[in-house]
Amino acid sequence: MKGFLESLVQVTRTGLLPVIPDFKRISPKDGDLFGPRDPVQCAALMQAAGAPALSVVTEETQFGGSLELLEDIAGAVPLPVLRKDFIRSGEDLKETRECGASAVLLIAACLEPQKLTELYHQALELGLEPLVEAHTPQELGQARALGAKLVGINNRNILQLELDGGTVETTGALAHLKPQGSFLISESGILTPQDAAAAAVSGADAVLVGTAIWKAGDPVLYYRQLSRAVRR
Repeated sequence: MKGFLESLVQVTRTGLLPVIPDFKRISPKDGDLFGPRDPVQCAALMQAAGAPALSVVTEETQFGGSLELLEDIAGAVPLPVLRKDFIRSGEDLKETRECGASAVLLIAACLEPQKLTELYHQALELGLEPLVEAHTPQELGQARALGAKLVGINNRNILQLELDGGTVETTGALAHLKPQGSFLISESGILTPQDAAAAAVSGADAVLVGTAIWKAGDPVLYYRQLSRAVRR
């Protein structure tokens, strides 16, 4: 199986924008996103639709996730999987690896710089690809200091559980600050193919989309519309 970054880069070489489906059971803003649908079956559908990688939210209280969900999806679908959660310790990283994830989200807003650095290097030692998430210029500076290869810009404020009105304009304002040579993923607030195109024009190399896919009448069709939104 290809690595998380490798899979995304391969899509960019075709001239398309990689779209990472985000498996988030509950949105604090929009409520239950899956209803009776089985996320594992949905993961297989996303693979068939051409997804290069998947993202799974494991935070339980606000987002309805679990490590079991991560393990089930990673075990069922031969795609690299990113674990999204409020990672705070080396133990969190170890369980991430044990559950089959290829990559792990490290949120700069939730970690002191020294802790972020520590977890970044521990992730690499475990064979996990760390995705450093930023929402401000200062946080992108931390990613730059780490030499992060995978960088995310969260268009919304995770400290407000993404209930703020953030849009893809956040990527537009911050993308020029990404670390040189890094691969930039625009996250959250991407609701339409036009939003995905705007992220790409701003400098994003990929987009991560959850709510808009799962609220669509036909998630597979909508995923394909998103992934075909941009030809470079």
